[in-house]
Amino acid sequence: MQRIHNAIQLTELNADDLAELYAYPSSLDAPWVRANFVSSIDGAATSGDLSAGLGTAADKTVFMMLRDLADVILVGAGTVRAENYGGAKTDADRRRALHARGLGGHPDGTPPPIAVVTASAALEPECRLFNDTTVEPLILTTATAPAARKRQLADAGAQVIEAGGVAVTPKALLAALAERGLYRVLCEGGPHLFGELLEADAVDELCLTTAPLLVGGTARRISLSAHEFQRPMRRRHTLFDTDGTILTRWARY
Repeated sequence: MQRIHNAIQLTELNADDLAELYAYPSSLDAPWVRANFVSSIDGAATSGDLSAGLGTAADKTVFMMLRDLADVILVGAGTVRAENYGGAKTDADRRRALHARGLGGHPDGTPPPIAVVTASAALEPECRLFNDTTVEPLILTTATAPAARKRQLADAGAQVIEAGGVAVTPKALLAALAERGLYRVLCEGGPHLFGELLEADAVDELCLTTAPLLVGGTARRISLSAHEFQRPMRRRHTLFDTDGTILTRWARY
């Protein structure tokens, strides 16, 4: 395996190699938050208003591995609506094998639940999140969200969790996940949720795919927050694919 300063050709890795590279820390007793995003060369987080518009084969490979490793997939309600989220489709055999090796996964091969942050519980019970899944989604909402909406989502098969009074803070949502033993957290967006987690210094690492595209337009960045901040990160590794896709993993100091 050719490596120069932690730079690796993706084609030289098998699934076990990839799992080792992206494994969560062992023996976690608190949530470890990993974010996964894709961006164009010129910094766009979407193309045609969807992150899928930037996807490449390499990005899909790592995307699926990160889901196989995770205990829970955290996402904002806007991204659920825009990307038409359903339940996570993961490899049951791989999740069992990852768990046996202490890398992540699940002993029964069960997919990770989708945990959606929505202060107002504003989701449609008929959407794919509730009707195309084998695991009940978690709805992280507030005490002040309309009771009727919360009942509708519970009736649709969700576990509705009040994780705040008028807002769902990063501290409260991570505490709710920790109470359920969901420590390996994979945040898939959107930019506002990621920005809030960053502002709260609650992100442990970022997995960023740079797609070999220039997009232009007015697409947003991968993070948006009320205030500017600087958070130093260190590069853990860089993967290259033959089409020009670059996949980096960054961890907090």
